[in-house]
Amino acid sequence: MGSTAATAEKPRILVLFAHPYHRASRVNRAMAAAARQLPQVKLHDLYETYPDFHIDVKREQALLEAHDVIVMQHPFYWYSCPALLKEWMDSVLEYGWAYGNGGNALHGKDLVQAISTGGPDFAYRSDGYNRVTMHELLLPFERSAVLCGMNYREPFLLQGVRSKSDQEIAEHAAAYARWLDTFQHPRDCVGCDQPDVPETDR
Repeated sequence: MGSTAATAEKPRILVLFAHPYHRASRVNRAMAAAARQLPQVKLHDLYETYPDFHIDVKREQALLEAHDVIVMQHPFYWYSCPALLKEWMDSVLEYGWAYGNGGNALHGKDLVQAISTGGPDFAYRSDGYNRVTMHELLLPFERSAVLCGMNYREPFLLQGVRSKSDQEIAEHAAAYARWLDTFQHPRDCVGCDQPDVPETDR
């Protein structure tokens, strides 16, 4: 896996890789392999690390603190993320650490998703069979980022994976590596308005 030390002026990137069946996924296997080649990127395979779903919260919080950019790489499952990534969010993003009174550990960091969908892009429109857009479906992740004082960035998206050729998958993985390698992390929290959440509402 790549080092957590940043190369010259490049942000330190943590890829939270969450796919319960990644060996059967052409695109996620290729993307993970591409990410591992970059020295400023640490690829953290959640299903490999926590097969029993018993998450080491302090370890995960330390990883987050050590990186500038957090990438959630996952397939789009039932209009959301795989179960372990949701469990990770529920466990790691604690009140008083990630949000709420004194919870500013993630303030100014970037959160971005690298997502694959089986359905094509036109299925995710108001007139498509899903009836809503990807932007609308990803709003819970955006609001979670804002709650933690993070910059939520546009996702790196590949749709209609089932119809893609091996060549198209390889090209997407190469584009993912370039995207990670040239990712621009603003030093200011652009558009962040971290709300003050009282303990009674946690």
